[in-house]
Amino acid sequence: MHAYNRLASSSGHTSPSSPPSSPLSRSPRSRQRSKSGRPAPKTLAQRLAWILLSVLLKRQGIFLFAPLLYISGMLFYMGTVSFDVVPVIKHKPSPGSVYRSPQLYAKVRTEMDSDSSSGDAISTVWKHSYKGGEWRPCTNMSSEGLPESNGYIFVEANGGLNQQRTSICNAVAVAGYLNATLVIPNFHFHSIWRDPSKFGEIYDEEYFVNTLANDVQIVSTIPGYIMERFDYNMSNVYNFRIKAWSSIQYYRDTVLPKLLEEKIIRISPFANRLSFDAPPAVQRLRCLANYEALRFSNPILTLGETLVSRMKSLSANNSGKYISVHLRFEEDMVAFSCCVYDGGEQEKVDMDAARERGWKGKFTKPGRVIRPGAIRLNGKCPLTPLEVGLVLRGMGFDKSTSIYLASGRIYDSERQMAPLLEMFPLLQTKDMLASAEELAPFQNYSSRMAAIDYTVCLHSEVFVTTQGGNFPHFLLGHRRYLYNGHSRTIRPDKRKLALLFDNPNIGWKSFKRQMLSMRSHSDSKGIELKRPNDSIYSFPCPDCMCKVNKTEDSRSSSGT
Repeated sequence: MHAYNRLASSSGHTSPSSPPSSPLSRSPRSRQRSKSGRPAPKTLAQRLAWILLSVLLKRQGIFLFAPLLYISGMLFYMGTVSFDVVPVIKHKPSPGSVYRSPQLYAKVRTEMDSDSSSGDAISTVWKHSYKGGEWRPCTNMSSEGLPESNGYIFVEANGGLNQQRTSICNAVAVAGYLNATLVIPNFHFHSIWRDPSKFGEIYDEEYFVNTLANDVQIVSTIPGYIMERFDYNMSNVYNFRIKAWSSIQYYRDTVLPKLLEEKIIRISPFANRLSFDAPPAVQRLRCLANYEALRFSNPILTLGETLVSRMKSLSANNSGKYISVHLRFEEDMVAFSCCVYDGGEQEKVDMDAARERGWKGKFTKPGRVIRPGAIRLNGKCPLTPLEVGLVLRGMGFDKSTSIYLASGRIYDSERQMAPLLEMFPLLQTKDMLASAEELAPFQNYSSRMAAIDYTVCLHSEVFVTTQGGNFPHFLLGHRRYLYNGHSRTIRPDKRKLALLFDNPNIGWKSFKRQMLSMRSHSDSKGIELKRPNDSIYSFPCPDCMCKVNKTEDSRSSSGT
């Protein structure tokens, strides 16, 4: 088979096999010059150049070789150039990929401080209501007794405070669905959170058991006659390694037969081992466990409510209303994000050490490429205290606003917190609100300290989340459950913020206009219904709450 040439010859015909005639012999320009008496090229270089020019003019197919000719010419040229001085090519970073928030603060600070157009922002922030009515809790407890149990389920809840909370609620749902007796979950000790607390030290165990008494059987220990079969060693009990997000049907088809056979099973680990989508009976148990049965232990609840009371007293000028902010700018969070801020070489040293300490070798694997600019553009960088202050001032909250900051130990705290305290001098943390003696019983327990923060954030007029995670996700749902379906939560658009913070031309009025739009968007998203694959712990409507029409609500109000 002959190769087919798709390029037409000068005569307009194609030939599959005949080689083309010499371009020089066919070149009319060559013949014309010979007749005119002009001297023909004499040197070899001239002849080659002349042939090449003729070919390019007459044979269009030769342009396929243009890249090769270009490269050859460049190599020839490079051979004549001295490279004693190599030029350095600098790429301009993409807008939004560099941390320049301090420069923006310096630029707008004067105008920001003189701006008095905000008014009473904290009392007017929530304007959106659900069309047709509000949502009210409607998770009913069962009043009937329970049938004989099919056996005992023992789970290990891993992770931090709210990941453990997920495990507890899912365990209640699985145990109730399988008609099993749930053993009070065991909290797995984690190398990052390093909190050895037991269930009863974080939650009110007696209240938990009594609230669920007619729905799920719960015990604190496994009977001796069962453990005797396993030499009183829990590691000898059959352990299910269940895939994440397994359906409730999997538990019915696979776990239940083993439970009936053994009368006890173990599931470890258990975080995120149940799909978000489940039948109404399963969802009801999740709602009941999370929003009704789980109450913090008395020491945590007492201190938490005390701090809420103190925040309201400090916010007397705003009718007791305050803002809570969940700020994730601890050293481990900054290190894990791989984002670059303005700490220079010292920051790099600190972050490299923190990454190696917490995630040995994960970030230094061969071939792994980290692009801090792309991470920032994608909205994945933790907001700094300064950025939080700019966002809140832009949203209309002035210096008289009381702020509760829920956070661990802020990285480079003295330098990072200074601008936020300038913008909000009434800012408080649990360490500022409570005495050392009050905090002493919780000081070395990260989950108990997080539970105190959770309580103060739950009862604030406005909750601001600056980074993803289980803490804001649970608060989002819990606040909806308390506040008629509205989360009363501000969720800044961090992708948009990255561009705004890095815009050298933006002024205060323009920045503020963008922030007010972002605040309004959070208000409009306050009431959202659960969609498939959404968490019931963030979106309790409609599984845990029922809609009350405005007309019905007004009738019930007038009747009382």
